[in-house]
Amino acid sequence: MKLVFSYFIFPGFLFTLLLGGWGWWLERKLTARFQYRIGPPWYQNFIDIMKLFYKEQIIPVEANKTLFVLSPIISFSSVVLLSLMINQSYFYGRGFVGDIVVILYLIIIPSLFIILGGIASSNPLATTGSAREIKLMLSYEFIFIVSLIIVIIKSKGVISLEGIMDYQQKFGSHLWSISGAIGFVLSIFYIQAKLGIVPFDVSEAEQEIMGGPFIEYSGPLLGFYKLTKAFLYFILPVLLILLFTGESLGWHLIYKYLIMIVIISVIKNTNPRLRIKDILKLFWFLFFPLGCVGVVLAIIGY
Repeated sequence: MKLVFSYFIFPGFLFTLLLGGWGWWLERKLTARFQYRIGPPWYQNFIDIMKLFYKEQIIPVEANKTLFVLSPIISFSSVVLLSLMINQSYFYGRGFVGDIVVILYLIIIPSLFIILGGIASSNPLATTGSAREIKLMLSYEFIFIVSLIIVIIKSKGVISLEGIMDYQQKFGSHLWSISGAIGFVLSIFYIQAKLGIVPFDVSEAEQEIMGGPFIEYSGPLLGFYKLTKAFLYFILPVLLILLFTGESLGWHLIYKYLIMIVIISVIKNTNPRLRIKDILKLFWFLFFPLGCVGVVLAIIGY
């Protein structure tokens, strides 16, 4: 009974959904304030997702129906597993050696199946969005891997999330070192790109390609994609906090999470959407060399 409670209530599915939905709401609310609007009520994200599961499901005639249907379900399933791994490791210390590698694999799956879902719809605009997402994925995921390498080096080769947190609680936060600060900054931009938020929203770009990979999705299948995004709004900032600060149990995690949401919103509302070629230049010719410098600094102890 206790195990069921921890998986489905706290710190499981419901806990992650609530905090992710509220984090997403806070980002939307801050965006509205930047634009001199009131913004949505706190429950708006939950109402929007709930309505999708009551709407009719439409599948394009020319779509690859199996892949079209499975893509959002697999995408959502991966973030559920990811949230369980992170929450269980943080709250109960139920991690295992090498779990950081599993987390890395799971965190790639949502983007991969957004791409496949867009391609499966056989819509030209969705295919264009998927092509853009492929290019983005090959840049931002690699930047996150570099940041993760910095964390592992600074943790003396530890490759478990629990071990990385324990190391920082004993020897200090990685964030307060030069290499750690570099990895942290790179990871913030990674989160921005992973969530598809301005200035890295070219794969959806509603004004240009009307939602990109999601253009043909509706009803429950679109609801699964929205749930995936809600979960990522909690998982990604919290994972970053744990990797670079080794936060112990307490309310400090919540205010750090709120600070991360504010940073995401500020970046979103102070930058225009970048073109795909400009994003690739930014990641490969600025962030990647900076990450390499961070790795070198981590190796020599800075």
